[in-house]
Amino acid sequence: MIRTTLSNHCARIVCAATLALTASGAFGEAGAPAATGRTSKGPTLVDARGMSLYTFDKDAGGKSACNDGCAALWPPLPAAAGATPSGDWTIISRDDGSRQWAYKGKPLYAFTQDAKAGDVVGDGYKSVWHIAKP
Repeated sequence: MIRTTLSNHCARIVCAATLALTASGAFGEAGAPAATGRTSKGPTLVDARGMSLYTFDKDAGGKSACNDGCAALWPPLPAAAGATPSGDWTIISRDDGSRQWAYKGKPLYAFTQDAKAGDVVGDGYKSVWHIAKP
């Protein structure tokens, strides 16, 4: 009985959180692959899991300069085959043929050293990586 009540309570919380995100428009903009999250550095673009997104100073002209080993540490924010860019959101083609989301012309990446949603461990890394600001 207690386990069932607890399960029902948890299900209601998850449902309410999902509705709140939807109502807030976090992922409501058509084609937007990210939302705005709160971190210790202020508002930051985050992926669907709430993980901070970053930009790389060496990227130029809508082209990623982070490939191979770099991309293993800084995974690109992937754009699915059917994804459609809109507004400030664009899709770039990477050297390996995959597609990556960009915001205001800057390709977006996660950082493998961020352990949980809201972490911003990669901000300022080697003075060329920065949290993506909305």
